[in-house]
Amino acid sequence: MPTFASSRGARTVTQHLERPGAQVLPRAGPHSSKGGWGRRSLLGFAVVAAAFAGYQVLPYLSLDPGASRIPTQDALHYAFLAGHVITGTIAVLCTIAQLWPWLRRHHPRAHRVSGRIYLFAGALPCAVLALAMFPVSYGPGSVAVLMSAVLWSVTAVLGWKTARQRRYAEHRRWMLYSFAIMWGLAFWGFVIGYALKYLSPVEIDNATVVEAARWVGWVGNLLVVHWWLERRAGRTVVGVPRRTPATR
Repeated sequence: MPTFASSRGARTVTQHLERPGAQVLPRAGPHSSKGGWGRRSLLGFAVVAAAFAGYQVLPYLSLDPGASRIPTQDALHYAFLAGHVITGTIAVLCTIAQLWPWLRRHHPRAHRVSGRIYLFAGALPCAVLALAMFPVSYGPGSVAVLMSAVLWSVTAVLGWKTARQRRYAEHRRWMLYSFAIMWGLAFWGFVIGYALKYLSPVEIDNATVVEAARWVGWVGNLLVVHWWLERRAGRTVVGVPRRTPATR
């Protein structure tokens, strides 16, 4: 019987790989949508996302350059910056729907729609506007923003492409990378910058604070998410299996 069960499980995995459209739902666990504190974690994330998005976008909804959190050089620079913040806020809010397991399982169409909004009204225009501002944004952290914008848009496009090809495991990986870059630069970059500027026991010049915030946030977040994905897949960070399955 154990041999039959193992072969049946192998056939199930093989069939899933041969039929990419098939969906294999994970069993409920302490971290799933059926787990108690899993829902609380998602709710906490949603509250943080909404509060942070509101804090970032409110000064730009008035379209008043004087209210900008970042000094702008001219009207075009301000327009690019306001568009960048507004589309970035759309992307941040869409991650709530994207990461909600219940919505993905019971309302897959809503999950797909929020994913398209994330890509075409959030990630892509936000990244393009960041690239457009690069010529007038020579300063601390500008290269970090440039690289993160490129990688953010690339991972988001790859996530959309693999979903259309029904390669859902790869889709999930690319989208988590995309979310990691966005949240690492936006939220963790903000936290790191605030901590270095106001909570550090030693004085740090502003250029170093900005440079560290814009690099450490998204690079660190991306590495953590990659480590987590590899660990869940039973591999180390370098891709070597942690344990070898027993063979008969």
